[in-house]
Amino acid sequence: MILAIDGYEANAANRVGVGRYSLELLTHMHARIGNGASPLSAVRVYLPDRPASHMPKSADYWKYSVRSPKTLWTFWAFPMALRRDRPPADVVFSPTHYLPRFVAVPKVMAIMDVSYLKYPELFRPQDLHKLVHWTAYSVRHAAAIITISEFSKNAIIEAYNVPDSRITVAYPALSDSVGEKRNMLKTASHPKVPKRYILSVGTLQPRKNFSRLIEAFSRLSDHEIALVIVGKKGWMYEDILSAPARFGVSDRVHFLDFVADSDLPSLYRNAQLFALPSLYEGFGLPVLEAMVHGVPVVVSNTSSLPEIAGKAGMYVDPSDTASIVEGMSQAIREKGTDEEKSRIALGKKLAKRFTWDRSAEVVLDVLARVAKESRP
Repeated sequence: MILAIDGYEANAANRVGVGRYSLELLTHMHARIGNGASPLSAVRVYLPDRPASHMPKSADYWKYSVRSPKTLWTFWAFPMALRRDRPPADVVFSPTHYLPRFVAVPKVMAIMDVSYLKYPELFRPQDLHKLVHWTAYSVRHAAAIITISEFSKNAIIEAYNVPDSRITVAYPALSDSVGEKRNMLKTASHPKVPKRYILSVGTLQPRKNFSRLIEAFSRLSDHEIALVIVGKKGWMYEDILSAPARFGVSDRVHFLDFVADSDLPSLYRNAQLFALPSLYEGFGLPVLEAMVHGVPVVVSNTSSLPEIAGKAGMYVDPSDTASIVEGMSQAIREKGTDEEKSRIALGKKLAKRFTWDRSAEVVLDVLARVAKESRP
């Protein structure tokens, strides 16, 4: 059986969110198919550009097809290639919210979350229009949907009235190389990373609640600690960048922009605590990263975050600045105590539940089932 994959997001240079999810799935699907662990024996990965060096290597069973134009990729180049190539694919997988149109082959999509329906005011109008209308179209035409948490699964069912049987959870996980990298960022020599700091990681966008985090940070009684925020600029980030000045902590808040995955481990390991009081998360991979690296996590008591952090987390109300202050203060007070050690040990244990190999197995099983069911 032939599998066609939209590799657009996985091939991106600086991958966050769906890009990271796509690449890890493709990497582990490549390994499983190569080992004969799936009835899907041939894969075509469609791209608008040549495959980058981080993409899985070409093989007899894994081929790349570069098609143009890049503009309107999902609605023109990708579907046209699917319609022309022979023999036709048995199933199409798009690890994004958008499926190719006018293609008769059964299709499987991935939805990270439906935050655009819950908090539409946090999105730029042009992005919101695509997310609302293109996702709705794709859901109607998807034979199956992959998502990243039970929370997201329930939200999709509620939003789109999709039967439970059509949605499968394939959790994100950490890269196999996490903890093994030797060429890591040295916090002692990095000009923007002080000795004692609170760490937060995420794309600069309103949903991450960074402005309220900075306000809460400004109210901490510990004035010797800094706040380090790692994440590239997303959208509507101006309020976030101006927040340190508004709250009088410009000298103690440091924005590092995008940081390569290989450089993140030391940033986690040297942090006093990790804070993510996000308004909405489909999964929250940085929380998992923090737990793996032995960092106490202060996270929202909403969306998927309790599902991920379990009893290892310290929970706050993301809409209440005082609650965020108390959560971070509690983590600072617990530093070096038996309670902190217990949270860290539990966090590491909980993090082992999530593996990319298991997620790739789940996705391949769904794809093979859809392909089989579509055959006469």
